[in-house]
Amino acid sequence: MDNKSRQRFDLLITALVPLVWGSTYLVTTQFLPPGIPLTAAALRALPAGLILVLLQRKMLQGHWWWRAALLGVLNIGAFFYFLFLAAYHLPGGIAALLMSIQPVIVLIYSAILFRNPVRATQILACLCAALGVALVALRSDVMLNTQGVTAGLAGAFSMATGMVLAKKFGRPDNMSLLALTGWQLTFGGLALVPFALMTESFPETLTLRNIGGLSYLSLLGALVTYALWFRGIARLPALTVSFLSLLSPLTAAILGAIFLGQTLTWIQFGGGMLVLVSVYLSQPQVSFFGLGSAFRKQLSSKPAQGG
Repeated sequence: MDNKSRQRFDLLITALVPLVWGSTYLVTTQFLPPGIPLTAAALRALPAGLILVLLQRKMLQGHWWWRAALLGVLNIGAFFYFLFLAAYHLPGGIAALLMSIQPVIVLIYSAILFRNPVRATQILACLCAALGVALVALRSDVMLNTQGVTAGLAGAFSMATGMVLAKKFGRPDNMSLLALTGWQLTFGGLALVPFALMTESFPETLTLRNIGGLSYLSLLGALVTYALWFRGIARLPALTVSFLSLLSPLTAAILGAIFLGQTLTWIQFGGGMLVLVSVYLSQPQVSFFGLGSAFRKQLSSKPAQGG
């Protein structure tokens, strides 16, 4: 497999993650007990993290203790909490729209920390992403909740910061990706536990529906997806990965239409296409000059002659 094919494969594998994350909004509102965002976030992260740590049996060394703890809080603990809080107070599409500022934050961080030049196509990608998610998510009958809006914005900043730092830190020597993912999930879950105990009451009983929802979010929505997500961060540009996260609101909209009877309009379909365009424009090899050359090549090519 050549480099180009490998990058496409990595892109497709990483793109599966936000497709699963897009179901968080549906599962939270339809399967979990109401009013326990901290508890739900902790139960999503901590069991998955402990499973990976026990299976991998690799201890952190030296400065990787605080690095893994910081990444766990940013990528998982704080992000999960803000994600659940936004999902409890806002429609899924609106929560996802607020998260769509994440690529802009990553673009700024990358320019500062990695001295990556900001290209015109990347700015265009950010604009396409914001407009696309807005067309998918916004509805005239939606009432915005201040707490939900604040949580959505805070979640975007938390994950963008964690993503860039994960790219900068890399991975400890002699530690697998699964082991580091396990430690991050564990630290993220542990950070949530005391706040959940202080501010929320655990439900007296959990139904099979609740247990099924929590199991789905922990095993598939955390253990599997975060392993693939951090793999993508290691192999792809951070900005590209951040744009892939915008596939989440598309999934939320489609699932809402299928399971909740919500309607999908042509405007939302157009917004989805804009999000896909933004993912393409975020690729490092794409530039206005390259797009222009490809367009001119198509115009100048002659149609095949018939026999």
